[in-house]
Amino acid sequence: MAPTPSPLAVAVDLGGTHLRAALFTAEGAMLSRTRVRTEAERGPDAVIERIADVVREVMGTAPGQAIMGVGVTAPGPVDEKRGVVASPPNLPGWADVPLAERLQALLGLPVFLGNDANLAALGEYRYGAGKGLDDIIYITVSTGIGGGIISNGRLLTGAHGMAAEIGHMPIVPDGPLCGCGQRGHLEALASGPNIAREAEAALKRGWPSLLANHDGPLTAVEVVQAAQQGDATARHVLARAGHYLGVGIALLVHVFNPQRIIVGGGVSNAGDFLLEPARQSARDHVMKPYRDTFDIVPAALGDDAGLYGAGALVFDTCSAG
Repeated sequence: MAPTPSPLAVAVDLGGTHLRAALFTAEGAMLSRTRVRTEAERGPDAVIERIADVVREVMGTAPGQAIMGVGVTAPGPVDEKRGVVASPPNLPGWADVPLAERLQALLGLPVFLGNDANLAALGEYRYGAGKGLDDIIYITVSTGIGGGIISNGRLLTGAHGMAAEIGHMPIVPDGPLCGCGQRGHLEALASGPNIAREAEAALKRGWPSLLANHDGPLTAVEVVQAAQQGDATARHVLARAGHYLGVGIALLVHVFNPQRIIVGGGVSNAGDFLLEPARQSARDHVMKPYRDTFDIVPAALGDDAGLYGAGALVFDTCSAG
């Protein structure tokens, strides 16, 4: 008699532009995946129906197999304990939407919700650059800066599920204005939009650059591309962002004593133009006993880290009873 196949998990990545779903084994094998446009402008009700549709689509690739549950990674703020998406800026009309409850009613399956950065951290910890370690910190550097912390093998979410807002650590008192309204936060110093702003400021000061003849607003992607082509100004801008990223990492090292810091997100495609200055800055700003206790590496799972983490969330939660 053939053994009964192990239950699977469906993972969903809810983004402002795209909605992705994948089917996972407990060992982290991705069996199938799909992607559609979120159509966020249609509002929460329509998007929730689309989520249910993509979940059914990937479930249909494994007919007859038991599904343990559905994990959803969503942009914050998220109340993970209640399964509620609060008011993410890229999902218009979403205000305290009970996403887990709504999906569970549509699918007849347990649904678990997590902050996108937290679940990316869980994915890298379980299946990516943090595999085999007990204490890691994941930082995503993109349009904003977020993160997730694994301490002694556990994801730290805090009393209200809002822990690890790494991008909003104050780095420079009275520094540049952050999108949250405060000043000097890491996100205001090292995120993609700040990198673009710093490059534009350098051009206005007359610094020579391949970017000088660019039409329209610059993006961090273009700054990274210029750095890869040898542009000294672009490299300086990325090194500045890496310096501040390293200061933030030093703060985290002193508080959490991680074995590894994993850097993901679109800006991490800059590679060592960002990470090497971050490594040097972190080393310069930690106390001497900490200097050889951690490393800083790029993420291994790329844009799929959140999907892997959402799958792991299902297996972890259901296994814990």
